[in-house]
Amino acid sequence: MRSLRDLDVRGKRVFVRADLNVPLKDGRITDATRIDATVPTIRFILDHGGRPVIASHLGRPKGKRTPELSLAPVATYLTGALGRPVALAPDCVGEATERLVAAARDPVLLENLRFHPEEEKNDPGFALQLARLGDVYVNDAFGAAHRAHASTAGMTIHFRDKAAGFLLEREVQFLSKLLASPDAPFVAVLGGAKVSDKIGVIENLLGRVQAFLIGGAMAYTFLRAEGKPVGRSRVEEDRIDVARESLARAAERGVRILLPVDHVAADKPEAGAQTRIVGADDFPADLLGVDIGPRTRELYAAEIARARTVFWNGPMGIFEIDAFAEGTLAVARALAASNGTTVVGGGDSIAALAKAKLLDAVTHVSTGGGASLEFLEGHELPGVAALDAPATEPLH
Repeated sequence: MRSLRDLDVRGKRVFVRADLNVPLKDGRITDATRIDATVPTIRFILDHGGRPVIASHLGRPKGKRTPELSLAPVATYLTGALGRPVALAPDCVGEATERLVAAARDPVLLENLRFHPEEEKNDPGFALQLARLGDVYVNDAFGAAHRAHASTAGMTIHFRDKAAGFLLEREVQFLSKLLASPDAPFVAVLGGAKVSDKIGVIENLLGRVQAFLIGGAMAYTFLRAEGKPVGRSRVEEDRIDVARESLARAAERGVRILLPVDHVAADKPEAGAQTRIVGADDFPADLLGVDIGPRTRELYAAEIARARTVFWNGPMGIFEIDAFAEGTLAVARALAASNGTTVVGGGDSIAALAKAKLLDAVTHVSTGGGASLEFLEGHELPGVAALDAPATEPLH
């Protein structure tokens, strides 16, 4: 995979597919992490005489022009971050946008790609319209690299010169090492709601990790598979057999799957609920699990401390509620104290690190939760594969 460093961008329009899908509240950006992560790529292009044409989606407008999902706040933020004006195009395709891009000497941000249904359909005509806006192509949108959309895959057939931006390059390097040559012991910490979301990762990492630490609601499906009581905790009934089979395969390969030995149990999954600490063997029938308990936190922290490589994806409980957040924060603190390589896989895990003010204390924070999971499941990501594919219909 070529790097942006390998491209000659001087005097050229550089189409940058970025992931600027940031949360907004009342038209204001509440977390600019994804924008900040791609600024080095844009700045490098500017410093080397290129003219960035930046494209991204935002939210789910379902193919319709939705004013509250305009990228206007992102253009304003980028103007401040880059120290030079960033113009927002009236659309991502069309004559007016083509004229603006042709005349611009400063960066141009295209309007939300998903205002057009053709983007997610990977429509060839739409992909060609996008390709006309650039001379070279750079993908820096790891968070969208697992989608075969017009801007991540379809338009690349029109470019001889295409490469990964620094964010995408760094993501692939760190995640590839987890699959190819992780330093042992390698521990994977997996949480969140569903076994079905993580079973592919568990299966693909079975031959690579020494231990899995399981938390979140998915732990209760595994505990049910072991015959443990879980009260009213969330269980994927149709995944109990899958969980049982994973436990058996892990045992055969000498891989330890650690499950919570105690829990924070509550009468309802809401703030202000009545809670108590319960053991794994005597879970009350009328309560549900909302977090891992204190003994489990200590056990998991000790495993992380011994590891030389740690991958974490998913919270240990309902961490959005402060009373149920301690297990997730304990994992965040353990990763921050680790002397090994620590990789955090997007989504809620990033929010937990931010809540603990520990984002800068881990080795690598992935900007793409879904993309990182698919990568670790062993799947080829369309947005990455497209950078190696030949230009079958080059424009330049």
